Amino acid sequence: MTTRGQPVLLYDGGCRLCNRCVRALLRADKVGRLHYAPLQSAPARAYLRAQGLPEEDFASLVFVPNWNRPGERKYLLRTDGALAACAEVGGGWRVLAWLRIVPRALRDPFYKAVARSRYALFGEYQPTPLPDPEWEKRFLTR
Repeated sequence: MTTRGQPVLLYDGGCRLCNRCVRALLRADKVGRLHYAPLQSAPARAYLRAQGLPEEDFASLVFVPNWNRPGERKYLLRTDGALAACAEVGGGWRVLAWLRIVPRALRDPFYKAVARSRYALFGEYQPTPLPDPEWEKRFLTR
């Protein structure tokens, strides 16, 4: 699938919390601007490798503003990435993006604490069909 000029969110495909958030973003993103790929997928791992990021660290999400320019070192991690994804989707999610005014040093420790215990708190994701078959087109791989 081609994602010309499309932002992509790389997330932990095995995490139930992460998958719930992705589905919520899919529902809110009526124009289908944001695309997705699990960090465990081949396209995501290739991107991480090209950027010099760890390929086995699934405790962070990565927001890529323009997937078609993999050579650019423009990506956002953890809360910066999550808030950028919220801004991209728009609507009520844009309000969450206002949290960018809170310094990253205050936001990221909370993110890291949830990331460390996400499987214990929310469990492992058991794949289920997407409620809207059109959403499938928004994944780089599934």
